[in-house]
Amino acid sequence: MPEEEKLAAVRALLPATGAGIYLNTGTAGPLPSETAAAMRELAEWEVRTGRAHPGYEAETASRADAARGTVAAVLHGDVDSVALTHGTTHGLNIALWSIDWQPGDRLVTSDLEYPGVMAACRSLTDRRGVEVAIAGVDRTGDDDRTAEAFARTMEGRTRMVLCSHVAWSTGAVLPVDRIVRAAHDRGALAVIDGAQAAGAIPLDVSDLGPDFYAIPAQKWLLGPEGMGALYVAPQLGDRVRPAFAGFDGLADPADPRSPLVGTARRFEANAFYAPSVAGMARSCGWLAMYVGLNWITERGPALARAAAAALGAIPGVEVVTPAARMGTLVTFRIRGWPSGLAVSELGARAFAITRHVGPLDAIRISLGFFNTAAEVERFCRAVAELAGHTPESLPARRLLVLGQE
Repeated sequence: MPEEEKLAAVRALLPATGAGIYLNTGTAGPLPSETAAAMRELAEWEVRTGRAHPGYEAETASRADAARGTVAAVLHGDVDSVALTHGTTHGLNIALWSIDWQPGDRLVTSDLEYPGVMAACRSLTDRRGVEVAIAGVDRTGDDDRTAEAFARTMEGRTRMVLCSHVAWSTGAVLPVDRIVRAAHDRGALAVIDGAQAAGAIPLDVSDLGPDFYAIPAQKWLLGPEGMGALYVAPQLGDRVRPAFAGFDGLADPADPRSPLVGTARRFEANAFYAPSVAGMARSCGWLAMYVGLNWITERGPALARAAAAALGAIPGVEVVTPAARMGTLVTFRIRGWPSGLAVSELGARAFAITRHVGPLDAIRISLGFFNTAAEVERFCRAVAELAGHTPESLPARRLLVLGQE
């Protein structure tokens, strides 16, 4: 379809894009109406028919297979290398506890990781005496400096390296291919947090070469909350093991003495809400087969670059995201404005859905393939209005009062 027609057709199937300028997919993306319908249909079937029907178990397993398959298409990985999880942090915890840590072992991570991920890393220190070493990411986007910082930190008994593909706070794309190679050169495992990458930027896990790659459903894949996936490199074999296991991981579920399966499914120890599994599969399939991943991963970053350039041209605005190493996140500050207050004002004045990054006292916007150039322009005008004032000098918003006699 021609670009404008395709964009209009896509937005019509993402109702939330009509509720404001949707600039927070980095937290949760707009749910496709097709996904919502699939989840609602299955949830209603459970109410009418129940969940103990003889064929329900086989149907649920089939939907899980479909979800793994659609995730494999997004990651460009093999379906047997995909395990379903309850989100990114769940997947990263699975990876962290997949080896037998000993006191004095070292885990290397970065100073830009999500707080929940850092909490998971600290649990290794608390329970196993593991040293968590922090590598500093170069804030200007210099890949050489970032790669060198990681290499310097991989000292002694480094057994695992964990970092984000795209930093949740600054929006910088890290040189994960180089970090992965450096980890492997030292005999360490490489674990990548793909929360802000999968479905947003071009991605091929076979090229990147990580041992684990964790993703969520609700962000750039536009799926439901409480779902995610973990890529487990097939060559790992018995080098990694599940910290906990369950029914679905058995090679023969009828025999509790059966060994675990040899695929990534051995890391699935929990049951999943069937409508959510169906929703994740539908969203990933919709993106890959209806919208087109190439179009998605070209248009989103292009809009982000345009937005960063426009914001950077506004007096009083500082763009934090390095222009040379950006994906679909743009983080910036407005001089004189606390980020939380700025986010509130931008929401009220431009109906913009954004978020503030507390550790940086900055505003973050997420540019999706479904956003329009007109939305970016309107948002930048609102930012310029704030930048031209202080919170004290900004003119009050005009209010329309209804219901008064």
